[in-house]
Amino acid sequence: MQCASCHKRDCYDGKDCLKIKEDIKKMYDESEMDILKTAATVESRYYMKKTRIEEIILFSKMMKYKKIGLAFCVGLDKESNLINSIFKKHFKVYSACCKVCGIDKEDFNLEKIDKNRKESMCNPIGQASVLNEKNTDLNIIVGLCIGHDMLFTEHSQAPVTTLAVKDRILAHNPLGAVYSKYYMNKLSI
Repeated sequence: MQCASCHKRDCYDGKDCLKIKEDIKKMYDESEMDILKTAATVESRYYMKKTRIEEIILFSKMMKYKKIGLAFCVGLDKESNLINSIFKKHFKVYSACCKVCGIDKEDFNLEKIDKNRKESMCNPIGQASVLNEKNTDLNIIVGLCIGHDMLFTEHSQAPVTTLAVKDRILAHNPLGAVYSKYYMNKLSI
């Protein structure tokens, strides 16, 4: 499959290039159908009208979620504090920063940013564990590092959505690279 290179997008009009549509439809269980239907409702009613934060609030209310978890990067602590304040108006919010438990990088022989100082590792499995203990209904990623986001998602018992993706160069807007002629040249595109 090379959908990213396809310019026809006939699937938008119902074409099944792989002839697996009926098999795929059977894969959705009841809880996945709830998420799918709610996502379609948010998309159809609020398309181009709501921010991602507003969409998460609407989606969560429609799903009857009560407890939201924030798994955030300590480098985005100010933003996470604001996000926490917004969500607290609607839900019970629990949060876990990436350095939760303060595990030294040396404990796992991990490379440090500054070899001359103590450095706690990012702990995505710890973040998931903390939020799992609170039985959150939905967990939201705010700027976890590449790889750490994967481990968090894998270990989270609640569904996970991403509010912000870390990109230290482009103000946490990784798509900025494909909108910039400079980065397009730098990336040889």
